[in-house]
Amino acid sequence: MNDNRWFIAWVVVGCALALGVVSFALGPLVFLPAAVIAVLMFRSPRARRGAGGGLIGIGLLLLFVAYVNRAGTEPSSSDLNPLPWLALGLTFIVGGLVAYRLRRL
Repeated sequence: MNDNRWFIAWVVVGCALALGVVSFALGPLVFLPAAVIAVLMFRSPRARRGAGGGLIGIGLLLLFVAYVNRAGTEPSSSDLNPLPWLALGLTFIVGGLVAYRLRRL
């Protein structure tokens, strides 16, 4: 597989890891297989070059949580405040892009 496909695979694994951490219902069912796949992928030097995609996958899930809770800024809303999720999601995405770019130099 080329580097772009490894990057996309890391995005999917990172999103699954984040879903396993955030979700109470799906947590262990998603987290454990994703963690095993991440360890297996990390053992390959070629796959390791796209590992920054894992951070982007985590960030994408956090942005999705922020989007779902976008009404949380209203006083009468029972949703979560989306701003921390948004800030963390953007931080993970920028960090993943920087890590991926630095690995390709």
